[in-house]
Amino acid sequence: MIERRLDSELAELAAARLTRRRHVLESPCGRLAAVDGKKVLNFASNDYLGLAGNREIAQAMADGALQWGAGSGASHLVSGHLAPHEKLEQEIAAFTGFPRALTFSTGYLANLAVTPTLAERGDAVFADKLNHASLIDAMQLAKANGADVQRYPHNDMAALEKMLAASSAATKIIVTDAVFSMDGDLAPLPLLFALAERYDAWLVIDDAHGFGVLGAQGKGCLAHFNLPAAPRILLMGTLGKAAGVGGAFVAGSETAIEYLLQKGRSYIFTTAAPPAVACALVKSLEIIGHGDALRASLFARIAQLRDGLVALPWQLLPSPTAIQPLIVGDNEAALKLANALWERGLWVPAIRPPTVPKGTARLRISVSAAHSEADIAALIGALKELA
Repeated sequence: MIERRLDSELAELAAARLTRRRHVLESPCGRLAAVDGKKVLNFASNDYLGLAGNREIAQAMADGALQWGAGSGASHLVSGHLAPHEKLEQEIAAFTGFPRALTFSTGYLANLAVTPTLAERGDAVFADKLNHASLIDAMQLAKANGADVQRYPHNDMAALEKMLAASSAATKIIVTDAVFSMDGDLAPLPLLFALAERYDAWLVIDDAHGFGVLGAQGKGCLAHFNLPAAPRILLMGTLGKAAGVGGAFVAGSETAIEYLLQKGRSYIFTTAAPPAVACALVKSLEIIGHGDALRASLFARIAQLRDGLVALPWQLLPSPTAIQPLIVGDNEAALKLANALWERGLWVPAIRPPTVPKGTARLRISVSAAHSEADIAALIGALKELA
């Protein structure tokens, strides 16, 4: 049978307790969720500022759909680049401090556009070993183009510098997450930028989990580290996490963005997102820019959680971000802990290999500005009881 190998691999996943299951939400994304017929406190989403259910943003999308229709009709370079798309790109460029930005339907598409487009045969790409799957796939495409792809140990600047120094490639590209999605820690961007300057390399930064949260006005990782919007930097940010809507952008110099527009396959050959999404995101950017109170609330809840989880039998990784990983270790033990929390009305997903390394199965606790003190206290209390 043609499906025999597939059945065998699926059975292996089930035996290793690695089968993934979807949950059906019967309510909008928010701190409270109706899921599979059960009401739970939601610690599973990346809605860090609580904007996914924001009424002003939803109204902007509804108004945009009524004015501009349901779809874009084509790719940006054919006939699908509508006025709301253009306005959003201009707003993102101004917000991030870069001369220009391109928008994409997803962060995955954005990442697939950047590095494989920049890296030609004989060029060299240097990527952090804990980069997101979309960046890893981008590396594979760059490798297929003939680039030399090397992965350096996580946040190990000494190892990266050795690789850069040993490379004779005409074009060098350093690729990193800003906030690592499963550990919640930050890349040492000032050191990475210094290395990019020293070795005349591009610095490609995926700020999916920092945009909207970190830095002055939520401008992201560069603002957090007080780094410039330099021509050698290409900044990717997603718009479906803290921004609460969907899509992504790449911001950079006028030349770099024009190059991506002309040659980035996942930009050129994709239908543009509905214009109503762009309308919603313009409103979201406005709220993010004036969202200091939301960010203050978020970081207060993060501090409360970290203080409350001291001395538990599981390791809480040293994350300063909204992503708070609690390392359990064994796959089955992580699932049991997640299920026990679920029974108590708390939705905290268990993350297992291959998303994380073997032996590091964990609960990935996502904190939101929408969470209250009582919400965090309920989670802390449940974990202490289960410990």
